[in-house]
Amino acid sequence: MSRIGKKPIPVPDKVKVDIKPNAVVVTGPKGSVTNLIPPGIKWEQKDKQLVATRPGDSGPEKAFHGLARALVANAVRGVTEGFSKELEIVGVGYRAEQRKNSVLFTLGYSHPIEYPIPPGINITVDKQTRLAVSGVDRQQVGQIAANIRALRKPDPYKNKGIRYVGEVLKKKAGKAGGK
Repeated sequence: MSRIGKKPIPVPDKVKVDIKPNAVVVTGPKGSVTNLIPPGIKWEQKDKQLVATRPGDSGPEKAFHGLARALVANAVRGVTEGFSKELEIVGVGYRAEQRKNSVLFTLGYSHPIEYPIPPGINITVDKQTRLAVSGVDRQQVGQIAANIRALRKPDPYKNKGIRYVGEVLKKKAGKAGGK
């Protein structure tokens, strides 16, 4: 049995879980998240706990067991606490400015880049060089943060660009001098 898959998920009082034939809908104070159920995984709610079970021990069922449990556990955590990723912008003249439904980035290109904020995601800009992406869906928060980082990846020679807070970059040496 999967070690992760057999652990029960505690459901707080504020969270409502609706188990459908092909999806699990988790609703809480911060919002709602819908997770599709992989084939062969069954969900049961017992005494404020969610338990994932599988009928057999075939390869795909074993693989999906832990995955399904982790996805629903992330949904429960997302609707109660939420998820957040912080990014910092490093470089002379590089900055971000928050607009009504978008963020305007000036990243050394010939034009500013306007990034629309998708529904269900909050982006806050602090001091023009730090921004935080937050929301209830862990996968969506991570993907939006990765998309923003991809607008100007950190340069290995000067370490300029957009990076995650706390990300360690390995700086490369430039051209060696003449011989």
